[in-house]
Amino acid sequence: METINMQLHTSNTIFGLPKLPARYASLVMPFLLSILMTCVVSGVSTLRSLGWSSSFLHVWLSAWAISWMFAFPTLLIALPVVRKLTACLVRSA
Repeated sequence: METINMQLHTSNTIFGLPKLPARYASLVMPFLLSILMTCVVSGVSTLRSLGWSSSFLHVWLSAWAISWMFAFPTLLIALPVVRKLTACLVRSA
């Protein structure tokens, strides 16, 4: 298992596609985080509002798309501020 994890991190490809250069990490991380967080939050909110109904999937995906369009740019703006606030509150190692 450890060998597989090491190969994933050291390989220059993932799923047969070339990895992005390191300079894109500041965009990829908020992109993935916004997808995950909006998926969970919109799913919980939709489930709470509608319950398991026949329209759940359609309403949830619509809510997810709209919330992601706001979340991704918000994360791009907020992350530098949050990093600075975190640095103020947490001792460096």
